[in-house]
Amino acid sequence: MSFSAATAYYLLMKILVLNSGSSSEKCCVHEISGKVPVLAPQPLWKADIEWSGAGSGLGGAGTANLEITDGSGSLRKESLPIESRRQALERLLNSVREGPAAAVSSLSEIGVVGHRVVHGGAKFVAPVIVTASVKNGIRELAAFAPLHNRAELEGMEVVESLLGTVPQVAVFDTAFHHGLPQAAAVYPGPYSWWENGIRRYGFHGINHQYCAERAAQLLKSDAAAGLKLVSCHLGNGCSLAAIDAGRSVDTTMGFTPLEGLMMGTRSGSIDPAIVTYVIRQQGSTPDEVDRTLNEQSGLLGISGISSDMREILSATKSGNSRAQLAFDIFIHRLKTGIGAMIAALGGIDALIFTAGMGEHSPDVRAAACNGWGYLGLSIDAGKNLVSPVDADISAENSGVRVLVIRAQEDWAIARFCWALISANGKAADT
Repeated sequence: MSFSAATAYYLLMKILVLNSGSSSEKCCVHEISGKVPVLAPQPLWKADIEWSGAGSGLGGAGTANLEITDGSGSLRKESLPIESRRQALERLLNSVREGPAAAVSSLSEIGVVGHRVVHGGAKFVAPVIVTASVKNGIRELAAFAPLHNRAELEGMEVVESLLGTVPQVAVFDTAFHHGLPQAAAVYPGPYSWWENGIRRYGFHGINHQYCAERAAQLLKSDAAAGLKLVSCHLGNGCSLAAIDAGRSVDTTMGFTPLEGLMMGTRSGSIDPAIVTYVIRQQGSTPDEVDRTLNEQSGLLGISGISSDMREILSATKSGNSRAQLAFDIFIHRLKTGIGAMIAALGGIDALIFTAGMGEHSPDVRAAACNGWGYLGLSIDAGKNLVSPVDADISAENSGVRVLVIRAQEDWAIARFCWALISANGKAADT
């Protein structure tokens, strides 16, 4: 969806955004009025929750750890026992209107609620207003992303119980990649796979799309004019996107978020015969293999220390050889992935680093940018070291710009909500 169609509307709208994960929840409230800027303003209210304990990520009892920030940036933290994921989410949403960080006096002030939905499959290729039919569609797609899609549906149900008939909007992480060329989207298995929905869907699309728009703004260019961008979303989950004139033409994640780069706990791409080998030769069950590849591999699996790059780098400085190997594998796969994206684009105007590692790790950026001299790409070591936000860290004579862009998924979702609800004439406040 384009934002341009909605800029003719001048509305005042409070938008609650829910970003549900399997063991976490991120929420914020944005207020939008008039023409919507690309750059995110300070939210009126922001809250993060992580829960721990047996079964907590799947809806069981555990401990909820809350961090709530008001519009002035004041932070408060609390931990409380919970009986269910739903109870934790209800507590979090009630803090929007209660306590010192409250953003509204009544939940009726919320004009629309936006949800990040990880998997939209081939059916959902743009943000949609949530209906019973939409929820059924998301539920059917839970087979592709069971923990995430089910968590997101639960968030919608909690919103219904607390806010009644307020419009809700589903924004899909896969939607930005829905127009991938078939050469990039179709797996080279039997063609019946494609016919039955087994294809490359791609993920992190909300942030990749935002970064492409923000990059065009930073470069004082028009994305439609033909910018060739490689966006590196490097967090606990990692993916690359090749973006040509604002359109995704290739990406590293595929049918699920497991494919592609090495990640915090995920293996990324491996020889699929390894899976059948460990099932046949080692007696592993499919569920055990799935858990190994998603939760016990990547940086954690190789280093044996942590899935956090900061801890990996600290260990390398102490001479830990496995931590060094984990870092080296990560960079090797990142650079080969970047090369593949450049090949898909037929060139590159800018390389973007975003998300946790992308924004905060000078070591990762420096290593990833080393060796591209033949493309004319080089970074300014001093600028890179300070990890500037939404800035160009390339050397003055670099033929390729290197940008660090803060991930703004919640703001991107708020903008999608504003555009969709404005176009449908369902704003709560005008």
